[in-house]
Amino acid sequence: MRALGAVLVLLILLPVLAILAYRAVPPPGTPLMLARDAPADYRWVDFPDIARVAAQAVIVSEDQTFCAHDGIDWRQMSIVLEELRETGRPSRGASTITMQTARNLFLPPSRTALRKAVEIPLALGLELLLPKRRIVELYLNVVEWGDGIYGIEAAAQHHFGKPASALSRTEAARLAAVLPNPLDRDPARPSAEVGRRAARIAADIVRLGRLFACLDS
Repeated sequence: MRALGAVLVLLILLPVLAILAYRAVPPPGTPLMLARDAPADYRWVDFPDIARVAAQAVIVSEDQTFCAHDGIDWRQMSIVLEELRETGRPSRGASTITMQTARNLFLPPSRTALRKAVEIPLALGLELLLPKRRIVELYLNVVEWGDGIYGIEAAAQHHFGKPASALSRTEAARLAAVLPNPLDRDPARPSAEVGRRAARIAADIVRLGRLFACLDS
């Protein structure tokens, strides 16, 4: 029992310590980077050196309640769980940007119920210990944007030949539009479907300005 207790304490303490460290320092890498065969192009950039439209684009595309929730969109989660119970297959995901950040930072690339269950306390921990803007900063810097391409700086350089600070609204919208399938979609040469989605995201950045209040704090 003592050994089990010690393991449980470590499982709780280590993520907490890592999250506290990530308040100030960039993550050295992610489990996904280690799992992929391709060399990782990972270039950390601070939030002021990322075009604001990039953060706005991923909020519009991935998590429009980001500034309001506590890490989990409980309403969407309940809908997905009900669909899963009734049909065996949900029609959508319920991962917030915070949950995706937790998954990228701490968990291996697998799709299991256990991993989803672990995402929830990790996401709550991120929200408890980090400001919203830091969570977006972490997300933009570690998310995969192509084979071996991690983070907004590497993505901007690879796909558009410019730094993340210089991304236009259209380019940021295209990058957001390829998520969550960046290996099958090309933001520089978007398919018709990706182009339409990017156009909607770009329009919503202007239309839904109220969604981005937490980026200023």
